[in-house]
Amino acid sequence: MPASHDPSGTAIVLVHGSWHGAWCWKRVLPLLRGAGVDTHAVTLTGVGERAHLLSPTVGINTHIQDVIGLIEAEELERVVLVGHSYAGNLITCVADRLQRAHPGLLQHLVYLDAGVPDPGNSWSTPHSAETVAKRAAEAQRSSGGLSFPPPDASVFGLDGADRDWVNRRQTPQPYRLYHETLLFDPALVWSIPHSFIDCTNPPLATIDAARKRVRSEPGWTLYELATGHDPMVSAPRELAQLLLKVHSSCR
Repeated sequence: MPASHDPSGTAIVLVHGSWHGAWCWKRVLPLLRGAGVDTHAVTLTGVGERAHLLSPTVGINTHIQDVIGLIEAEELERVVLVGHSYAGNLITCVADRLQRAHPGLLQHLVYLDAGVPDPGNSWSTPHSAETVAKRAAEAQRSSGGLSFPPPDASVFGLDGADRDWVNRRQTPQPYRLYHETLLFDPALVWSIPHSFIDCTNPPLATIDAARKRVRSEPGWTLYELATGHDPMVSAPRELAQLLLKVHSSCR
């Protein structure tokens, strides 16, 4: 992808999923920037290189401010906002806040194999009772309920060196986020163009509800990637091409 100037002035902001950090976009960032797109990746409070900030007060509002804080600090005026996995819930709440304060700033929402909530849901709402109970037990056992540990990266369809790389870098996820109520106005959020990237090989079970939903509701642009849940690791070039396609639609 040759470098070129972006006349639209639209930036891409990448928001990682649970247990990850900005590090997970390492293979995608140079591809997007090399195509001339101003691209930023945020690390959410309590994980990645900000794991030392984990505390009982880290919740959805903390992460909303992490994302908005980056957009404000970089003085971004037009943004394609990409949320991976857990961050689908997060970018939905961010969109609500920004639509109220800065309507028109968000040009497109990209749900990358991500949760798609309804108002009043929590992150845990679409998950099976077995998954919810397992995470509660893991959080209690590992940290007294403060956080829950990452799974082996093989569940994301990774193996070999990729699996080892992600396993070394994952950090526990703040547990409070798992049950917090998500509050937003769907009319505000879904007035923004929105796409879903479905990672199909292998599909991650906790995303099943979202992948069914986007196929049954109007308004969604749907893309598929024949890779696992961490396409930024397993298929960075293909992912970058899709994000550039979305970005080009904002011109």
